[in-house]
Amino acid sequence: MNLLEKIKKQKKKEPDKSMSVQEIPVYWFETSDSVTRHYQFQPDGHLSVKVVDDSRPVYHRVVDSFLNKFFPSGYPFSVNEGYLRYTQFRALQHFTSAALSVLSTQSLLFAAGLRPTPAQATVVSWILKDGMQHVGKLICSNLGARMDSEPKRWRILADALYDLGTGLEVLSPLCPQLFLEMAGLGNFAKGIAVVAARATRLPIYSSFAKEGNLSDLFAKGEAISTLFNVVGLGAGIQLASTVCSSMQGKMIVGPLLSVIHVYSVIEEMRAAPVNTLNPQRTAMIIADFVKTGRISSPADLRYREDLLFPGRLIEDAGNVKVGRDLHKVVKPSKFHELKELFAEEKFILCLGSRWTDMVLEQNASGEDALRGWLVAAYAASMAKSFHDPSLTVLQDAYDKMNDVFTPLLSELQAKGWHTDRFLDGTGTRFAW
Repeated sequence: MNLLEKIKKQKKKEPDKSMSVQEIPVYWFETSDSVTRHYQFQPDGHLSVKVVDDSRPVYHRVVDSFLNKFFPSGYPFSVNEGYLRYTQFRALQHFTSAALSVLSTQSLLFAAGLRPTPAQATVVSWILKDGMQHVGKLICSNLGARMDSEPKRWRILADALYDLGTGLEVLSPLCPQLFLEMAGLGNFAKGIAVVAARATRLPIYSSFAKEGNLSDLFAKGEAISTLFNVVGLGAGIQLASTVCSSMQGKMIVGPLLSVIHVYSVIEEMRAAPVNTLNPQRTAMIIADFVKTGRISSPADLRYREDLLFPGRLIEDAGNVKVGRDLHKVVKPSKFHELKELFAEEKFILCLGSRWTDMVLEQNASGEDALRGWLVAAYAASMAKSFHDPSLTVLQDAYDKMNDVFTPLLSELQAKGWHTDRFLDGTGTRFAW
């Protein structure tokens, strides 16, 4: 045997040795909370996990399975504060909404003089709902900026409008001669409500995303909605065939379900710690800082927000109104003085007797709005000792703002606030 043949044989034997090493499985067992799991690395490098022994009570195993299917991975550490309360009331909201939809469809069919079979209910529901939903999309197309600014408010209004449309449908058997009018108006209101609810869904989910897990949050949230919609449909069918088989029963159960539905939505929105800056939240942050020196987090402000009338002025924040037309805010003669004072800023402030107007530049961010609001708050406090507020007050307030703004901004960002944008709805902005 020559040297070349020996080398070839050695090369053939070496792979066999390496293969024998790779075939040795790498695995281990871990036991935690009465659950033993088997971990093993597969030949492709992936880690497989199998439950070997689970000595927990059946109740705990069911709860764990439910959490895995309907809550984001890593819950509760992967979501922001308030997610559980939000989910609880979201489930109740969808349960009552689904039950109401069964009663309204039954009433529509009775009003139309039809026997309420499942096939007819499906046809009528799809024709009315889909047709009017397209109209609702057209009407809501100009409201997107307002929904971004106040998603909680618009979500509540959407569900109240949905219940109004459902109420018209439930009452339609009382005046069958007006069936088309009542059914059309009811589904028109519901179509607008559906679009508004969908448009505000993403900002609400985003407020809970703690680890960039927005898709997981969305998927699990929709799973819970689907589950309780199905349960609600079953309850609605049961009610329709028993208590609500008569009009008197619907008149009692319908309003009760509607009240529970709207209350659930309000509690959902109160639990959501929205972390974007809009006029109301910015004013509350500045008021807390000026009054106490404390920086509020999104979770701190969620239960203090005015969900129905968010435009109220806050005295400790300078009674600031943002987004009014420039010609209504300041005279041309005074505009140049204010622009010189705030030459390096993307805002202009004009002190008034009852409130302070702030006009933002077109590309102003949340940081610019915070700077302007803080100047207004300091100026309003200083102006109490002057009979005629002047540019001197604004200058002093501006200097004071510059002294404290950098640490304020750092703390706000550490608390989870998004300061890169300012959502002022349809407020007017200018470029100069």
